Amino acid sequence: MDADDLLEDRPAVQHTRPPGVDDATVEALGKLSEALETIEDARGSLYRFHRLTGKADLAIGEAAELFRAAGHDHVAERLERDVMGRNVLEGRWTFQVVEEYDDGYYAEVRGAERAARDELVGGRRHLFEAEMKEDRRSHGRRHHEARPPEASAGA
Repeated sequence: MDADDLLEDRPAVQHTRPPGVDDATVEALGKLSEALETIEDARGSLYRFHRLTGKADLAIGEAAELFRAAGHDHVAERLERDVMGRNVLEGRWTFQVVEEYDDGYYAEVRGAERAARDELVGGRRHLFEAEMKEDRRSHGRRHHEARPPEASAGA
C-alpha cells in the first residue's frame, strides 16, 4: 500500500472531529442526530397518513356514487354529508396537519440540530457514525474503505 492509498483510506475531513472536541460532545451530537432521524421517520409516517386519508376520502366519494347507482340514495347522502370531506382534526384536513407539523415542531428540531452542529463542530454531520465506522471497519480491506474512491478523470 503506497502513501496515496493510505490517504484514501482515511475519512474525509467533513467526517473527522475538529480539534478540541471531546467524546461527550460527539456522543451528544450523535444522540441529537438520532432524534432528528426518528423525527424524519415520523414525518414520513405523517405524510403517509396524509396520502392514505386523502385516498380513503376519494374512495368514500366513489362508494357514495355506487350506493346512489344501486338505489340507496339515503346511504349516499349520509356519506356525502357526514363523512366525505370531513376534517380529521378540529378545523383541519391532513394537509393542514402536515403543514403545522413541518412549520412548527419539525422545523424547530431541525434548526436546533443544525445550530448545535454549527456551534460545536463547524457544521460537520454524522461524526458519531463516522467514528463508529472507523472503529468497526477492517482497515485496508476491499469494501471496508473509509470513503468512496475519487471519481476518475474523464469518467
